[in-house]
Amino acid sequence: MVKLSVIVPFYNVQQYAPDTLKSLRANVREDFEFILVDDCSRDGTPDILERAERELPGAVLVRHEENGGLATARNTGIDRARGEYLTFLDGDDWLAPDYLPKLVTAIEELGCDFVRTDHVQCTARARAIHRVPHGRRDVVMNPREAILPADRTTSVDYAYAWAGVYHRRLIDRGLLHFTHGLRTAEDRPWIWKLHREADSFAAVSLLGVYYRRGVATSLTQIGDVRQLDFIRAFDQVIEETAQDPEADKLLPKAVRTYCAIMAHHLGSIERFEPAVARKLRSMTSAALKRLPQDVLAEVMDSMDPQRASLLRRLKRRPATARTVAA
Repeated sequence: MVKLSVIVPFYNVQQYAPDTLKSLRANVREDFEFILVDDCSRDGTPDILERAERELPGAVLVRHEENGGLATARNTGIDRARGEYLTFLDGDDWLAPDYLPKLVTAIEELGCDFVRTDHVQCTARARAIHRVPHGRRDVVMNPREAILPADRTTSVDYAYAWAGVYHRRLIDRGLLHFTHGLRTAEDRPWIWKLHREADSFAAVSLLGVYYRRGVATSLTQIGDVRQLDFIRAFDQVIEETAQDPEADKLLPKAVRTYCAIMAHHLGSIERFEPAVARKLRSMTSAALKRLPQDVLAEVMDSMDPQRASLLRRLKRRPATARTVAA
């Protein structure tokens, strides 16, 4: 039986894929499988993956005929996975040797639905450790208890799918798949759903994922229209959280996070193409009008004046037919 399925989407990462695959080789175990999803790469990545399928024990190569984005590529991997546990890695990141066996040991010993781990962020030559924003370690808890408080960074803000390991019963419950077609912020509805609906989780002090920040081809570095998918992602968070039995408790956190992300993108709007910047303003204005207005008013009153003023100005903008259609 396959113990662990490792799902790794690749898209135009020929510069980084060899390091990623080398790190997987340093984590091989006879009951591990590595599902390599080529999301219709147009550089040398497919050739690298073909070689890996032959040389990496446990490798399974799956190809998309059209580029679907990270969420869709991960879903392809989930659908092919046979493991009792699943984890993720992005095609331009890498793992420490023997990290995956330690990850499996952690979730087996704790016996919970999912485990979250720390990671190392790598920007050029700089390295920084990022911790799960949850103080209690190696203790099984109800995931809902890690969503609040609304005014602090919590586990739902640590949305990296690859920073953890997940029991396959989450697939059976419909909690592990991502929203098809999301090009950015795909982890946000996913992590919120996990914390609202899974039964148990734990955070552990295990380092082994190296997250490469600042990659030129990453959507976080590209100011095109795909970046605006964060609005669709957070609209989903708000809609699903509003249907929760404890919506009155959880919505302030969801709305506050949404507003913070809006303000972040608006604060660096110069990196977007002009047409995308205009669309960002109009879509943000429409999104603010869709939010529960009583909760939004409380959130804005608690934000710093500069960001709150920016969002209030946008909220007062008249809606256009094009914006409503978007």
